[in-house]
Amino acid sequence: MHELSLATSILDVAAAQLAAAGRTRLLRVEVAVGELAAVLPDNLAFCFEVLAEDRPALAGAHLDVQVRPLMVRCRDCGGEAHPPRPVMRCPACGSSRVEVSSGQELEIVALEVE
Repeated sequence: MHELSLATSILDVAAAQLAAAGRTRLLRVEVAVGELAAVLPDNLAFCFEVLAEDRPALAGAHLDVQVRPLMVRCRDCGGEAHPPRPVMRCPACGSSRVEVSSGQELEIVALEVE
């Protein structure tokens, strides 16, 4: 379950930002997780909550997870679309010469602090 290590990293970043801003309490973290990132949002949120309880400044903080869809850009026609999975082809022209433009990311989008 790599969500445990991801939650630890998210909390570490949040704690560092909290300290740098001179704030004492984290209320909410918003993260974006790509469809292909192999992250289970419910598991990530559970791990986040459990780990946050051990850190007074982070205890009770809420994790909001936005799932970003897989998007590909076609190298042949230039179109960008959400391809039907599991086949990675351009829905417009059928080309297999596509590159992933989003859907693999895992990023902290926002922190809400007190």
